[in-house]
Amino acid sequence: MGLNIQIVVDCKNPHDLADWWAETLEWAVEPQDEAFIRSMIDQGFATDAETQVHNGKLVWREGCAIRPTEEIDAKKPQRRLLFQTAPEGKTVKNRVHWDVALDGRDKDEVRTQLEARGATFLWTASQGPHEWHTMADPEGNEFCIS
Repeated sequence: MGLNIQIVVDCKNPHDLADWWAETLEWAVEPQDEAFIRSMIDQGFATDAETQVHNGKLVWREGCAIRPTEEIDAKKPQRRLLFQTAPEGKTVKNRVHWDVALDGRDKDEVRTQLEARGATFLWTASQGPHEWHTMADPEGNEFCIS
């Protein structure tokens, strides 16, 4: 049996970027347990400084995950993206990126929609008859749409 993995993205604003990617992929932001967070603070295992309020809910400041909506309640999701804070900003091209399959949607229309939401178009490339757009999310992480 193969192992599951999650992909982790270092970023400046994990909750904002998780919201952006959840909307882009039509996934859902993984709920965080406010009662558990409060209990960790009450027991001295965490501090208020390690939390923040995002979209009206108490969350851990340094991380936020997204999953496909059909896996949101799974104990062990097969697909998960975790966004976590990093002290340094992005300075060079990603060595790893993901390709977003548009399932027949027009890539130029999707490009326009993503740009309106804060993405940046980088270039168009092709290989044989296959063409894709390389983009960057609001924090500069590259991805492709096709």
